[in-house]
Amino acid sequence: MNHQKVPKRAQFYLIGVLLVGFISLCLWTFVIEPSSLFVREYKLNIANWPASMNGLKVAVITDLHAGSLYVGPGKVRQVVEETNKANPDVVVLLGDYVASVHKYCPIKPAAFMPELAKLKARYGVYAVLGNHDWWYNGDEIFDAMTAEHLKVLENSASEINIGKERLWIAGLADKWTRIPSVDKALKQIPEGDPILVITHNPDVFPSIPKRVSLTMAGHTHGGQVAIPGIGPLFVPSAYGTKYARGHIVEDGRHLFVSTGIGTTFLPARLCTPPEISLLILSQ
Repeated sequence: MNHQKVPKRAQFYLIGVLLVGFISLCLWTFVIEPSSLFVREYKLNIANWPASMNGLKVAVITDLHAGSLYVGPGKVRQVVEETNKANPDVVVLLGDYVASVHKYCPIKPAAFMPELAKLKARYGVYAVLGNHDWWYNGDEIFDAMTAEHLKVLENSASEINIGKERLWIAGLADKWTRIPSVDKALKQIPEGDPILVITHNPDVFPSIPKRVSLTMAGHTHGGQVAIPGIGPLFVPSAYGTKYARGHIVEDGRHLFVSTGIGTTFLPARLCTPPEISLLILSQ
């Protein structure tokens, strides 16, 4: 057989192309995508949603991880400004406000909670805490939020009056660090009333009853790094990629998982851009 050698100039060209591609991929994954921010709209059709509330806009903010590489006070301010521009009816905050694992966070919660308190929504702002919040100091974060009149729910519910209808926001305790109780959270809610459940970790979804209109969660970051054609490299869930991101319908029940805003452990994002999720709910 006649084996022809690749000319040295072609070899250098190929190496150059590969090097440029690798540098571009690293720049995108470690700088451009994780430092970006999008407001992404999702139209969700929910069978047991009341027609009188069609078009209700719910802004979902989760996994800020303030103190991580691209989430400083300025980014928190940007998140608030972009959310307010969307003019939501309800804002839900789904936990992991700090970038912390071992009782340390570069930005103290009290330093950025006044910014979150500037969120505006026709029917209010509702929050739950996440695993990183409790790994840091859940009581400190709870106190910082309530000091700014942000309503934090833990296995409890809050009633919203929309015209002649009632809507309930029920918040669950974090699955990894606390004890979530669906029964306790829904106990005071009359049968037939529409319910939005907010939780940090989507792994509670199998325990959510059909009477709940929609469950909203974060925690997964959508896998944070997803390879095109393959999917997320790692999802912190007992269910693998099943509840990784987006709108999931299972046995007539609805779940939405937002990819969130910050990063954890590795300051990288690929094919999972930071987002404020704006949900438009209808029948």
